Amino acid sequence: MTTNNVTVFISLVAGLASFVSPCVLPLIPSFISLITGASVNDLKTSNKSLKHIFIKTLFFILGFSLVFIGLGMSVSQFGSLLCKYNAILRYIGGCIIVLFGLHMCAVLKINLLYRHFSYAGKSPPSALTNIGIFFTGATFALGWTPCIGPVLASILIVASTQETILNGFWLLVFYSLGFGIPFMLAALFVNKFLSAFNVIKKHYKTIEIASGILLIFTGILLIANGFSKITSFVLSII
Repeated sequence: MTTNNVTVFISLVAGLASFVSPCVLPLIPSFISLITGASVNDLKTSNKSLKHIFIKTLFFILGFSLVFIGLGMSVSQFGSLLCKYNAILRYIGGCIIVLFGLHMCAVLKINLLYRHFSYAGKSPPSALTNIGIFFTGATFALGWTPCIGPVLASILIVASTQETILNGFWLLVFYSLGFGIPFMLAALFVNKFLSAFNVIKKHYKTIEIASGILLIFTGILLIANGFSKITSFVLSII
């Protein structure tokens, strides 16, 4: 199996789904305040330059992206070692992803997935250096991995079925982009983000169900080796 436009697109959408999940989105203002060293009100009144906010947020995004990509490369390495069992990995992984999707659609309940670890940021330390922010981002990724578990785990399962570590690398790069780009936009445009947040939180249930359907679709494609079939079909047309 090779990385293709379908898996890349799903990874990108999965990153966005993780960002807008009910256990991440409400805390975005707190994390923005933490990494920029300014209160949300200060950011709303533009007391911090966009350059300052961009650089601080970029280091934070790089921190959690490094962890996500490292996880992707690790599971890809494991998958490549078991390449002769690729079909079995696809079937088992696909079934697990479908279960995750059913969980998010509230069709079944997996109690383990309700557990999470979090960092409740209080007064932001204004002296936090860029390196400190980078490691804070990495800690964020490790601390919230259980919370965004179903979506992230599904992408990691897909990465584990890839033929090379590089394929897994790219899947998690696009997952990180799906998570990181809206995070950056939220930091740069706090006022608009807060307005959008008030709208989005009214549709959390719909977002969860849509994310669940995406996972079910991904699981079915993985079981049926659909990613390779779609790629072959597109190449035959071209």
